[in-house]
Amino acid sequence: MSLAPPHLLLLPGLACDAEVWKHQARSLAQSTTVTIADYGSSDSLPGMAQVVLDGAPERFALGGHSMGGRVAFEILRRAPERVVGVGLLDTGHRGWVPGEAGERERAERMAFVELARTQGMRAMARSWLQRMVHPARLADESLTSAIVEMFGRKTPEIFAAQIQALLNRPDATPVLQGLRCPAMLLCGREDAWSVLATHREMAALIPGSKLVVIENCGHMAPMERPEEVTAAMTEWFASLARAEAAPPRRPA
Repeated sequence: MSLAPPHLLLLPGLACDAEVWKHQARSLAQSTTVTIADYGSSDSLPGMAQVVLDGAPERFALGGHSMGGRVAFEILRRAPERVVGVGLLDTGHRGWVPGEAGERERAERMAFVELARTQGMRAMARSWLQRMVHPARLADESLTSAIVEMFGRKTPEIFAAQIQALLNRPDATPVLQGLRCPAMLLCGREDAWSVLATHREMAALIPGSKLVVIENCGHMAPMERPEEVTAAMTEWFASLARAEAAPPRRPA
């Protein structure tokens, strides 16, 4: 008897919603059940992880983009036995560290919060995306307007709560070192926020993981290069579905 493929939970990044996973969800829904998480007003990564777990089936695969990768790490801390595979896109594993670099990050993030509060989420998004998409795509109105409108569906209060969660992020190195399910890491080559070098570090920490690099692409890979990202995720999901369906090995 063949087993059904695992349920797939897709975790959006900062101020994102189902739009960020639109292309991937539509394609992968042809072979499995796909759910896209909404963290509500949670202001911590553990809180977001618990929201996802409360609505999740007993066993599932995870795909996390940007902050969604951080949420995936917290899910793996709490329920590793429930996760059959993980895809980590344009994310990072290191915690916030006090000091000059950390304070620079805090100041930059809080400036975006202030912009959202004073001028609105769409104004903040237009400023934010200057570093987040490939420079060649900044003139692509269909892409940039989709990102701006997606951010516009969140409130400044939700945005501030998610920024607070990210500034309180823990180091996920132990989670990666202990990961034993099939793992794929994916990064836009020109991602200026979650850089390729960080993804190489993460891949080195995860036994048997695969790293996929998307060319001519920034931080918003699922929206910037939807076909390439969907192809990579389809291949990853098929491999873990095969692993799930394989009969257990008998002891020698």
